[in-house]
Amino acid sequence: MLKQRVITALVLIAFLLPALFAPIAWPFALLSLLMITAAGWEWGRLNGAGGASLLVGVAVAAACAAALWAGWGDAPPRLAWWVAFGVWVLGGAFVLRGGPQAWPEVPASVRCVLGVLLLCTAWLALASAKTIGVNFILSVFCLVWAADIAAYFGGKAFGKRKLAPGISPGKSWEGVWSGMLGALALAAFWLWLDRSFRMDSLSLYGRLYSGFGAAGLVLIVVFLAAMSVLGDLFESLVKRAAGAKDSSHLLPGHGGVLDRVDALLPVFPIAMALITL
Repeated sequence: MLKQRVITALVLIAFLLPALFAPIAWPFALLSLLMITAAGWEWGRLNGAGGASLLVGVAVAAACAAALWAGWGDAPPRLAWWVAFGVWVLGGAFVLRGGPQAWPEVPASVRCVLGVLLLCTAWLALASAKTIGVNFILSVFCLVWAADIAAYFGGKAFGKRKLAPGISPGKSWEGVWSGMLGALALAAFWLWLDRSFRMDSLSLYGRLYSGFGAAGLVLIVVFLAAMSVLGDLFESLVKRAAGAKDSSHLLPGHGGVLDRVDALLPVFPIAMALITL
């Protein structure tokens, strides 16, 4: 299993890094579009679409392509970020409160449409972040990764109180707090990078510090780390409701695309919303 995970990760990195550092936006937009289309197919499978799951993926691809054709990759409507903000914060809390047993009671068509909208908004935020600059998009990626890694090790070392045992039994409150501390440590380090080296763009942390000061930066980074946990829990809830361990087996050793991007889905559009203030 470990060998499979490493090989898959290396293959993904081999495609991701050239697209990410390309001087033009379309290679990353295309690669991320392929990934988010696969995530749409997985979402359909987990939410009762059955044989029409492929159509959910096609709907995601078509909506994203239409947004790109309309020029939203370079000049996205800011309202989209704030709608996503409200859906994730209010809707996410409502869904988690209901638990896995309540999710199947929502009509499958509604669940599929919701998935298409959330995935498309996340992809648009990814594409827009790439147009801002590599330093900016990497700083958002790394916030999620740092929070996840710190939460894993913090939970292993100190975890006692379960966060959501009915959804994801392995997560603890101590892990969440560790993830927030990890994200804050990364923010401090990245601010130093912004000041010490010439980057192609200002990082997320530099933008937040300039707009909100040190206290605002701390609050927002903690909030974004919390939203990454919400994204992870939301996907775990959907999988548990469907009786599935992984969203698919597209990525050997890792599960599916949704398993790898779940924490990113709320963070990117919310980060894009906050930098517009």
